[in-house]
Amino acid sequence: QVQLVESGGGLVQAGGSLRLSCAASGSIFSINAMGWFRRAPGKQRELVAGIRSGGSTNYADSVKGRFTISRDNGKNTVYLQLNSLKPEDTAVYYCNAEVVANDGLWGLYWGQGTQVTVSS
Repeated sequence: QVQLVESGGGLVQAGGSLRLSCAASGSIFSINAMGWFRRAPGKQRELVAGIRSGGSTNYADSVKGRFTISRDNGKNTVYLQLNSLKPEDTAVYYCNAEVVANDGLWGLYWGQGTQVTVSS
């Protein structure tokens, strides 16, 4: 079993910053890609940023230059630094991870989500 637990969401004014964390725990042999997605009210879930085990990253165009994804492989944790937040960034943010478990099985796991609300 693998669990992902997110933290760091909250209410912030436009222009402000937040830092989200997502820690993976359980029967983990290795983690390949990790990522952050978000779902805004009335919209489909979208990729925000991803990071591979080697450190390469990718971002949605809407967040480039404002958000930064990073990871600590020793802690099985991925972070998302959100700067210059806009009201349109309001959403539930979810992390995911491609995990190879100790039994050799591969799985894609999701966190429970953390709410980010940006007021204008």
